[in-house]
Amino acid sequence: MTTILYMVVPCYNEEQVLDETSHRLKSKYEALIAEQKISTKSRIVYVNDGSKDKTWEKIQEKHQENQMFSGINLSRNRGHQNALLAGLMTVRALADCVISMDADLQDDIDAIDKMLEAFETGSDVVYGVRDNRETDTVFKRRTAGAFYKLMEGLGSQSIPNHADFRLMSQRALDGLAQFPEQNLFLRGMVPLIGYPSSIVYYKRGERFAGESKYPLKKMVSFAVDGITSTSAAPMRLIFWTGLVCFLGALIWAIYIIINHFMYGPDVAGWASLMVVIIGFGGAILLALGVIGEYIGKIFLEVKQRPRYLVEEFLNDEV
Repeated sequence: MTTILYMVVPCYNEEQVLDETSHRLKSKYEALIAEQKISTKSRIVYVNDGSKDKTWEKIQEKHQENQMFSGINLSRNRGHQNALLAGLMTVRALADCVISMDADLQDDIDAIDKMLEAFETGSDVVYGVRDNRETDTVFKRRTAGAFYKLMEGLGSQSIPNHADFRLMSQRALDGLAQFPEQNLFLRGMVPLIGYPSSIVYYKRGERFAGESKYPLKKMVSFAVDGITSTSAAPMRLIFWTGLVCFLGALIWAIYIIINHFMYGPDVAGWASLMVVIIGFGGAILLALGVIGEYIGKIFLEVKQRPRYLVEEFLNDEV
């Protein structure tokens, strides 16, 4: 029995790329079906994440032209990670395995063959990992490298140079469904499932058309979410920083007392006093900011609001 493969492709204002993306994915699917690597029941599922352009109309057109294309329309914009999860959870019972990728064609479609081979040999999760970052700017390469090193130092199990191009078996998706958190960072959550996994390396290309959905501001926000969603290390760092400052202050106080009795009173300078006040004041505000980030996540978690709502699902199999 051939594998039923579903592709989940989150889309936000991707009207300009959908024609080319659909053409390439259709060609790949037809080749895989001809080689009997996947079933004719396999589908390509676009997830419309509240797009403001004609993305959903394009998805509907593709579905009407060819039943190979399916579509999920979310009730409103919920962000890339929620849109991706919505697609995965909607189709997990319909497929033997699901591959997620972005619509901008930067992920190498030809890597799908190797992913399927790894799946057939027993991998429940297959990570698509970039073999280089030549298409990135020097700034992005350095910041990305620093981010992955920081994540590793904080105890996160995320895969370096892996975004959201991955294959997951139905068993792995069932495991992911048991993670109820509202603050999603799938790159850090998927490794926690723990089933057999493997890596497929590929060369990441240029974006086919349109603008990046991750400008610098959004990338920084995503990095903060990733760190605070997968590790409590920043909270522990505050404790150790506070402990070091307290011990330093205690040693300094002992020195002042000894100096007073040995050499008499000393006149403290305003400059050094202001440096200490401003330094400690900044450290306190930073600590409060980190604590506030975690409290904000707790606030969202306890509300237990739905992570997404599916308005419409276009699929001839359901």
